[in-house]
Amino acid sequence: MLTCIYATKEATKKKKSKLYVPQIDCDIKAAKIINPEFIAKCPSGCQDVKYRVYGTDIYASFSSICGAAIHSGTIDKSGGKILVQKVAGQSGYKGSFSNGIRSLSLPRWRESFIVSEGKPKKGVQYPSTLEYSSSSNTPVKGKCKIFCWECVCVCVCVCVCVVFFHIQLHLHYTYCKVDLSFLIDGSWSIGKRRFQIQKQFLKNVAQALDVGPAGPLMGIIQYGDDPSTEFNLKTYTNSKDLQNAIEKILQKGGLSNVGRALSFVNKNFFEDANGNRGSAPNVAIVMVDGWPTDKVEEASRLARESGINIFFVTIEGPDENEKQNVIETNFVDKAVCRTNGYYSINVPSWFSLHKVVQQLVKRVCDSDRLACSKTCLNAADIGFVIDGSSSVGTGNFRTLLQFVANISKEFEISDTDTRIGAVQYTYEQRLEFGFDKHRTKQDVLNAIKRINYWSGGTSTGAAINYAFEQLFSKSKPNKRKIMILITDGRSYDDVRGPAAAAHQNGVIAYSVGIAWAAQDELEAIATDPDKEHSFFVDEFDSLYRFVPRIIQNICTEFNSQPRN
Repeated sequence: MLTCIYATKEATKKKKSKLYVPQIDCDIKAAKIINPEFIAKCPSGCQDVKYRVYGTDIYASFSSICGAAIHSGTIDKSGGKILVQKVAGQSGYKGSFSNGIRSLSLPRWRESFIVSEGKPKKGVQYPSTLEYSSSSNTPVKGKCKIFCWECVCVCVCVCVCVVFFHIQLHLHYTYCKVDLSFLIDGSWSIGKRRFQIQKQFLKNVAQALDVGPAGPLMGIIQYGDDPSTEFNLKTYTNSKDLQNAIEKILQKGGLSNVGRALSFVNKNFFEDANGNRGSAPNVAIVMVDGWPTDKVEEASRLARESGINIFFVTIEGPDENEKQNVIETNFVDKAVCRTNGYYSINVPSWFSLHKVVQQLVKRVCDSDRLACSKTCLNAADIGFVIDGSSSVGTGNFRTLLQFVANISKEFEISDTDTRIGAVQYTYEQRLEFGFDKHRTKQDVLNAIKRINYWSGGTSTGAAINYAFEQLFSKSKPNKRKIMILITDGRSYDDVRGPAAAAHQNGVIAYSVGIAWAAQDELEAIATDPDKEHSFFVDEFDSLYRFVPRIIQNICTEFNSQPRN
């Protein structure tokens, strides 16, 4: 915190001071500035394509502020004063071309802003200096500068400065955004002194995270015989209030029923009414003194399948003589999101718990590593291979497309979640749209509707090869490659070779046959076991029956992956 006290003649005058309008650069994004509402001045030249803008009228905070101002028509390319107001995040942002700037679409973002003419509102005080979320060179009032190296700060300006320092962790995780639940051990085995150490650890984590509406939110559940919520995600929205609340937590006592606590979290904690934001990963950190007094495996599995990233911090685990008392051996590996050591931290003594604060916060804030946020509905590249041969007919082709749309609707679609692509084939093949073409569910559904019936022969083997080259060879490394092939007849070419090649390259293939489709070919195309990946109906109007089965099989297969 920096306080500057001025001692100038001008400061003693009771004359109304003119509003000082801070200038921002073209590349400054709204997310970089903490102030919820402010007036700023944009320079000229911010219409360059390198200053990305996302949305129309309401912009994602990931956008260049000045680029958005030009796009909205508030200013032109020569720059000028603008009023910026932060608003809630949107479920989708539509790109458009306006005033010489092409804005991009975005599936969702945690925060938005709107831009208007830079005139002050009556009765509103605007900051003369903008507060940046992280910067090694942050301006302060009166054209002061603070220069920071590590934890040493020097203030250079004509004023008196008082600097209050926070621990260095505070500087490192500004862009962390998670919805975090701490499950703290309130059992009698922990004792009063260690319970107090546990609370101090939580306070250190809260400070390091820098809790706030645009960043991480944190709630706490205490468990003993039964779990109970001390406070949820929306109860406290800053670190200071959260730390004060942690200090007031009283120990419950009882056993260490961790499994029961994880079931409680899964069923009750991450609800919209409790402040769950949807756009932030769900993380549960379980503190365990020694070992649980109930089983955790089943409760953990259900929580992971709900997309909750489970971390364990175990303190003073059982020694060789005590291991016979542990109800569930290897309980940590049975519980955590992945068994590679990333999601578990073992601390040999309560008195060294403070040493793992930075390590834990860094892991929790690395959203790219939070693998359990990936579910069967948001972690795939799904390519539909659609038979457009003459035997299908125009009416049945529309029914077939509705089947494709009904499956697609079940997935969370965006550039970072599940992506959808489609190929239509006869003797030849046509890429209707690739995985990178449409970034929202509605765009995908509209694209499916626009697919025109082709008509021709049936070369299914060539279509599988084409789909691999045009779709699956361009899949992202962290995506599951799923092919759903729909046909109504026997192929004129070999399907076994192309299907085997696709399987060997990691494509999970589902085959759906109608009417005259050959059962032996459907089984050859499908990934083993055939009964879970191959389907047949007598008529097109019955296709809809397979939608829930295909979704269920995709999810069952996803959830059965090894966790290493």
